[in-house]
This record gives sequence, C-alpha cells and structure tokens, in this order.
Amino acid sequence: MISRKSIEKLDLLLLILETIDLNGIQSLYALSNTLNLNNVLPNKVTIWKLRNNNPLRKSYVTNNIKLKEFDALIRITVEMSKYLYPYIREILKSKEDIEKNSVIWNDFNTRFIELINERFNIDSMRVKKLLNQSENDEIIIKSLLILSFCISNQGYQKLKNFLYDF
Repeated sequence: MISRKSIEKLDLLLLILETIDLNGIQSLYALSNTLNLNNVLPNKVTIWKLRNNNPLRKSYVTNNIKLKEFDALIRITVEMSKYLYPYIREILKSKEDIEKNSVIWNDFNTRFIELINERFNIDSMRVKKLLNQSENDEIIIKSLLILSFCISNQGYQKLKNFLYDF
C-alpha cells in the first residue's frame, strides 16, 4: 500500500510541474501516451482521479491507488522534469538572485499559490503552511531540487526512493 505521505509528496511535485507548464494536465497526458502508459492512464480524468488520492485536495477521495498507477505517475513526473529542467533551473537561479530576477520567482510563486487555492483544502493546517510565504519558499525550493535530480539516468529510482522514504 502506498502511504498518504508518498501520495502527498508526488502530487505536490506534479503541482510544481503544472505551475511551470501552463498546459499541465494536457502535457501529463501526452507524456503518458509517449511512455506507453495508456493501459494504466487511459485519459486525463484517470490522472485527475489518481491525484485526488491526496488528502490535501478539496476533491479528496480514497481510491486506494494501485502500485502500477503510482509508478506511472512517477514515470510521468520524471519525464516532465527532464522536459522542464531549463525552466526549473531558471526558477531556482531567480530565487538565488532575487534582486535581479524577482519577476521569475514572483510569477512562479503567484501561480503556485493560485493552484494551491484552487485545488487544495485551504482549511487544512498543512495547506496553510504551503500558502504561508515565509514557509512555502523552502518547500518550493526543496521540491524544485528534487525535480532537478529526476533528470539524471537514475532519476526514476531517485524519485521513487524519495517518495518511499528509503
């Protein structure tokens, strides 16, 4: 069985990727086709339903996500990270040099907050932490760094280990 914490972490990483890619769900679905995951993720609705296993979401439902479904979401996350890596790097760089590149970081952060407000249960204490500017910077940076590790040849295994807390 996949832990609640693992589902939360993966969905947060996918949300970060959606913050970068304005066509988020469409891109995730296109990648599932490219990776031949159609038997596990046949459509966008299936991806949405699987992500709703995250207890932090407004539309949370317990579907008991299967290992092969979780694995497919990990594979999509890794591939999307590779595709979006130049943007991930630029966002991280903008945070380091906030004086020079504040627009990039601020735009990213604003969109991230909008997606959290739109999709997550904002009454939850853990979600409030994501919305708190002083605390969410650290969460965002950590998430972006994790996604950066996904671009290596061992990216899938690294992400899987992180999600399962090995």
